[in-house]
Amino acid sequence: MTASTSPLIGGLGGRKARVLISGAEVGDEQIRQRAVRLADRLDLQGIDRVASRLDNGIHWLVLDLAVRELGGVHVPLPTFFSPEQVAHALASSGAHCVVTAGGAPAPPGSMGALGTLDGGMLAQWRTEAAAPVGLPAGTACVTYTSGTTGRPKGVCLSGDTLLTVASSLVQASSSIAPRRHLCLMPLSTLLENVAGLYATLLSDAQIALPSLAEIGYTGASGLDVPTLLRCLHRYQPESVILVPQLLLAVVMAAESGAPLPASLRYIAVGGGRVGPGLLARARALGLPVFEGYGLTECASVVCLNRPDASRDGSVGKALPHARVAVVDGELQVEGARALGYLGSEPLPDGPIRTGDLGHVDADGFVHVTGRRKNVFITAFGRNVSPEWVESELLSHPDLAQAVVWGEAQADNVAVLVPRRADLDDAALARAVAQVNAGLPDYARVSRIVRAPAPFSASAGLLTPNGRPRRDAILSHFQAEVDASYRRPAAVPSTGVSA
Repeated sequence: MTASTSPLIGGLGGRKARVLISGAEVGDEQIRQRAVRLADRLDLQGIDRVASRLDNGIHWLVLDLAVRELGGVHVPLPTFFSPEQVAHALASSGAHCVVTAGGAPAPPGSMGALGTLDGGMLAQWRTEAAAPVGLPAGTACVTYTSGTTGRPKGVCLSGDTLLTVASSLVQASSSIAPRRHLCLMPLSTLLENVAGLYATLLSDAQIALPSLAEIGYTGASGLDVPTLLRCLHRYQPESVILVPQLLLAVVMAAESGAPLPASLRYIAVGGGRVGPGLLARARALGLPVFEGYGLTECASVVCLNRPDASRDGSVGKALPHARVAVVDGELQVEGARALGYLGSEPLPDGPIRTGDLGHVDADGFVHVTGRRKNVFITAFGRNVSPEWVESELLSHPDLAQAVVWGEAQADNVAVLVPRRADLDDAALARAVAQVNAGLPDYARVSRIVRAPAPFSASAGLLTPNGRPRRDAILSHFQAEVDASYRRPAAVPSTGVSA
């Protein structure tokens, strides 16, 4: 095959230390050679559809670049996927093989070892024989959304689309041009893959790629904050991408006196609604936090606040490649788009219907207020987006997790997990009352169900990336929710809006 056909490999600019891993520096030429050799090996085997289940690090990057060089399809499998989810992803994608770290056990859905790759650092496994799976023409990546059920959905994306979004991010961040990006999210997450890896490669900056353990991840959704802080200080990044839960952890640590690296110049936050209270707390600490918005069907980022165009309460303006409109209260996006879903028809022509409610203000800033399917209507006919109320609750330092409901009720209930086990019910009610003070009366929480343990993915109450499975949580606590409405309100109301 002809070397360096991929813009990502061809664009490696000969920097002495493009990638930093556990203090070691890996230069462009070494990355390029390893990726091209690996692409040649896969080509000789006749393999062009490769699944991977790898930790963050140089091996993930080299394999991804090799598949791009090959013009093949990469199917990244999150390390937090259950065995059943891994087997489903391998079968539904039709991957020819699955690659793991050398010495790792055989992954679910594999039939036996095919050998090693990349100097023995990677293991290659044969997948179970199955009928060929057709993919939309041009598919370069199949990324799996965690969804709201146990079976993830595969989304097919082209290489050109991925690079379009990455290039747009480089353009949008040109006023900052961070020189070192630290990948804190799993590389199998599309957001970090596109905005972390690809955008950084295209901008000729350094990438720091610690393992997930070095970052502080434990299990599917656990995080050791002291380890995370040590990682930040070790790599001294100028840019990072955080989900709201990570931002809250960093803010609470800093508020408790933990020092943060002075190198940070751009903290992008996405993956869920960020309460204005949390953003205000972050900025009070001097953190350069900017909220964004995107979705898998649009190849990740669609909108982003940046230093030269930022507005509190918004997710920023659309990136150069994207256009956002509002139809019947729902955000619709044109620009980069997925080719389709595995096992389904291609996406229909026209803009992507996001399912998110919101508006675009007169200056072009996009505001997201919630998910259409989650909106409930109170007994007084008020529409409430629970994500809005939940984000306000989670901005309080005493509240760790929350799900709000009030369909056809005169007031609303929240299933809550306190941040500290020693927080008594009276203190929990005071925390909710403090949040209520900043909410209109129809959105306030009057009743509380205290969860005996944190919501977890293993219990089926969180998606693998930490989002609440709303229906599962409400079903699990249905008896307690019903009982709360037979008791006096736990949090006194200041009035009801008719």
